[in-house]
Amino acid sequence: MAETAPPSASAPAPSLRERKKQRTRQALIDAALDLFTERGFGAVTLDELCDSVEVSKRTFFRTFSSKEDVAMAPTQDLWAAFLDELDRTEDGPARPLVQLLHDALLRAIRRMPDDGWADRALASRRLAARTPSMDAHGLQFCDRTSRAAVEIARRRFDLADPADELRPRLAVDLLVAAFHRALERWTESGSHPTAAGLAATVEVAFAAVPESLALTATPHA
Repeated sequence: MAETAPPSASAPAPSLRERKKQRTRQALIDAALDLFTERGFGAVTLDELCDSVEVSKRTFFRTFSSKEDVAMAPTQDLWAAFLDELDRTEDGPARPLVQLLHDALLRAIRRMPDDGWADRALASRRLAARTPSMDAHGLQFCDRTSRAAVEIARRRFDLADPADELRPRLAVDLLVAAFHRALERWTESGSHPTAAGLAATVEVAFAAVPESLALTATPHA
């Protein structure tokens, strides 16, 4: 599974070998999204995908675990960056955990490369919406990422009650739910996709969370 976050601004320059690996990885992602969008996810074999980039299946499986994995790489890269940003959160005054999570996600979105990432993320999202196996893969990835976020939060922050399993996971689940609603709006907006646009939409969705919890439901007369 490809869950390695994109390098941060302070990371050392990658080696020649690492740059070659990254170029191959990016070529596989671009080819996969183009082929799957044009012909349909199920109509493209792994052999055809590898042939289009002139790499072996062995090379493919060094980077990705499946067709679903490569097709969902743009958003998986975002969440890998989120975990990295959460782990890098600077010390400061006590804040609600959900706010720390939100801030880490916004920093992760801003880290996404300005080389067409938003277009790839949009293409991936649209493919997932009509591909059941991608949807299932996304649910599994989401659960793993949520568990990892809770583990990081427990390690990095004093959460008052170390035995409390429920509230930290609910905080992560609230963030994920707000993100998915924001992603839907961003996907359906019709405007040219940008990471900044996604960040703005996430902020709107996140700001609606307290209001949704207090939303009153009055029975119809």
